[in-house]
Amino acid sequence: MVDSGTIQIVLGPGKVNKIGEEFSKLTGLALGSEEADEDLKTLTQENKAANKAKHEGPVQNFLKRIANIFVPLLPGIIAAGLINGITNVINVSTHGALSGQWWYECIRTMGWALFAFLPLLVGMNAAKEFKGSAVLGALAGAMSISVPTMPLLSKFADAPVLLPLTGKVFNPGAGGLLAALIAGIFFAYLEKWIRKIMPTILDTFFTPLLTVIIGSLVALIVLQPVGAFLTTGIFSVLDFVYNKLGVVGGYILSAGFLPLVSVGLHQALTPIHAMLNDPAGPTKGINYLLPILMMAGGGQVGAGFALYLKTKNKKLKRLTRDSLPVGILGIGEPMMYAVTLPLGKPFVTACLGAGVGGILASLFHLGAVSQGVSGLFGLLIVVPGTQLLYAIAMIGAYVGGFVLTYFFGVDENRINEVYGKNEK
Repeated sequence: MVDSGTIQIVLGPGKVNKIGEEFSKLTGLALGSEEADEDLKTLTQENKAANKAKHEGPVQNFLKRIANIFVPLLPGIIAAGLINGITNVINVSTHGALSGQWWYECIRTMGWALFAFLPLLVGMNAAKEFKGSAVLGALAGAMSISVPTMPLLSKFADAPVLLPLTGKVFNPGAGGLLAALIAGIFFAYLEKWIRKIMPTILDTFFTPLLTVIIGSLVALIVLQPVGAFLTTGIFSVLDFVYNKLGVVGGYILSAGFLPLVSVGLHQALTPIHAMLNDPAGPTKGINYLLPILMMAGGGQVGAGFALYLKTKNKKLKRLTRDSLPVGILGIGEPMMYAVTLPLGKPFVTACLGAGVGGILASLFHLGAVSQGVSGLFGLLIVVPGTQLLYAIAMIGAYVGGFVLTYFFGVDENRINEVYGKNEK
C-alpha cells in the first residue's frame, strides 16, 4: 500500500501491466488515462450538488433524515429478503424436503428474525437520528413487535386487556414500521423536553423513566392508531395504482421516478420498500413496486446509447461512454447528473421511454424479494424464476429511452452550449 491522497495497491512489475490491459479492455480507456474518469466524476458531483441545492428545502431535509434511519438497515433487509425468497422457492420445489434440518432452519431463522424485530431497529435508529437515546427508541419500536408473551396481549381471569377509547384488544402489528418510526421520533423529542426541565441531579434516573412511561402511553393510544391509518392508506394507494390502473399505473410510476430522485423526494419510498418486503405484510414479502421503479434507470441507459450514437460532440460521447457501463449495472447518477439532466430534453425522453419498461414490469407482475440494487443486478433480487421477464422489461426500458431520445431528445445546439463545441 502507498500512503497518499488515494489508496494505491502495488502489484509489482509485469503483473500490473497484465491487469492494466484487462482493465483497459473493460473500460475502453487507454493505460494511464485519467482525464475521462475525473471529468465524469467532477461533472457528476458538481451537477448533483447544484441540483440538490436548488431543490433543498424542509421536505427534502426531513425525508433525508427518514432515509438515514433505514439506510443502515439495508444490509440486513437485503440478506433477510433473499433468504426468505430463496427458502420459499426451495420449500415449494422440494415439497419441504429440507424442513426440520437444523442448518436449514437456522438460516430461515435469520430471515424471520430481521423482519420480526425490524420495528425495534427502526425505533432505535429513529431516536438516534433525531438526537435521542437509541435504546429508548428501541423500546418505542418494541410496541410494534407482536409477541404472544407481551403483557398487553395476556389474559387475566380469561379476559383480554382492552384498550381505552376503542375497547378492543391491542394489535401490535397494525401500526407496522410507520408506528415504530413515529414513536421513535416522538421518544427523542420527549426525552429532550424532559431533560430540559429535569434537575441535573435527577436527570440520570428520571428522564429515561418518564420518557418510557409517558411515551409508551402516548404510543399505545395515539401513535399506533396513526401508524395503522397511514399504513392502510399507503397500501390502499399502491393497490389502486398497481391493480386498478394496471399498465397505466406502471407507466406513471416508472416514468415519474427519476424526477423524484433528482430532487430527493424518492427517499420517502425507503420505509415503504421495507414494509413491502416484510413477509408478514399484505404482499407477503414481495415488493411489486421496486421492479417498476428500477425501469427508470433503463430509460436513462437507452437515452445514453442514443446520445452516444447521434451526437457529434466529442466530450458528450466520452461522458456517455463512461456512464453507460455503470448505468447498466444500476448506478444511474453519472448518466443523470452529467448527461441527461443538464441537457433537459434527453432527461424527459429517458423518463418517458422508461415507462415502456414499467408497462412490461406491470404486465409480468414482477416482484422483488429484497432491495438495495438495481439495473443488471436486479436479476439477483427479483422473485426466482422471473429473471428472464425482468430482463425483457429492462430491455423494453432501454428501447423506449433510446427511440424517444434518438428522434426527439438530441439537440446538437444545446449539447454544444453545455459541453462546448467539438471540445476534446
